[in-house]
Amino acid sequence: MERNKEIYKVTLIGGAVNVILLLFKFVAGVLGNSAAMVADAVHSLSDFITDVIVILFVHISGKPKDKSHDYGHGKYETLAMTIIGMALLAVATGILYSGVTKVVFWAKGGELAAPGRLALWAALVSIILKEAVYHYSMIKARQLNSQAVEANAWHHRSDALSSIGTAIGIGGAIFLGQRWTVLDPVASIIVGIFIVHVSIGLLRNGIGDLMEQSLPDEVEEEILQLAGSVEGVAEPHDLRTRRIGNHYAIELHILMDGNIPLKEAHDKASEVEDLLRLHYGDNTHVVVHVEPK
Repeated sequence: MERNKEIYKVTLIGGAVNVILLLFKFVAGVLGNSAAMVADAVHSLSDFITDVIVILFVHISGKPKDKSHDYGHGKYETLAMTIIGMALLAVATGILYSGVTKVVFWAKGGELAAPGRLALWAALVSIILKEAVYHYSMIKARQLNSQAVEANAWHHRSDALSSIGTAIGIGGAIFLGQRWTVLDPVASIIVGIFIVHVSIGLLRNGIGDLMEQSLPDEVEEEILQLAGSVEGVAEPHDLRTRRIGNHYAIELHILMDGNIPLKEAHDKASEVEDLLRLHYGDNTHVVVHVEPK
C-alpha cells in the first residue's frame, strides 16, 4: 500500500503540472495564433489523461492475488503503460495531420499568420516545468520499480522535448519575418514525429510483456548463474521467465545428486528460490523443478 501511495503522489504532482500547462498552452496557442503551441497543448492534455489512467490501474494492480488471479493483478500496470503508448500515438497522428495540412497550404501560396510572443513564453515555461517533473518521476519510478510511473516519466520528457521544438519553431516564425511563418507548423510536425517514436517504444515494451515476452538475455543469464551458485546444484536449464507487472516470474530446472534424501533436495530447491527472491524481490514468483543427475 505504501508503494501505491507513493505512485499516487508522483502522479498527482505530474497531473497538477499538466493541468496548469494545459490551460496556459491552450490560451497561449489560441491568443498567440500558434499551431505548434496548440499541438503542444493537446500533448499536455494527453499527459493529464494518462495520469488518470495510471492512478486507476495502479490501484487495481496493487490488489493481492485472489481466486480468479493466482498471480496477482500486476499485469494491469503493464496494461496502463500500453494504453499510455496508444494515447501518445493517437495524439501524434492528429498533430502530424494538422501540421502537414498547414505546410501544404503554405506551399500552395497560402499565407500563415505569425505566432505571438505569448506562445513562445508558454513553450519556455513548459520546457522548464516538464523537464523537472520528468527527473522527479524517473527517480521515483526506479525507487518504486514501477513500469507505469516510468512510462509516465517518459511522457513528461516527451512533452519537454516537444516544447523545445515548439519554442524553436515559434521563435523562428516570430523573429525571422513573414516568409518564415511556416516554421510554426513545421515545429508541430517535428513534435509529432518525436511523440510517435516515444509511443512506439512504450507499445513495444507493454505489448511484449502482455504477450509473455521473456526477460532480457542479461537478466536470464544472471538467474542461471545465481541458481548454479548454490552448493549441490548443477546445470540450471529450461529457464522460463516473464514479467507480471513490476515483478518477475521465474521457472527453471536444476540437476542434483539422485541419491540424496527427498528432504535435502527440497531444501536445496528452496534455497535456490530464496536466493532469487532475495535478489529480485520478495514478490518474485519462483518455481524450481529438481531432476536427478
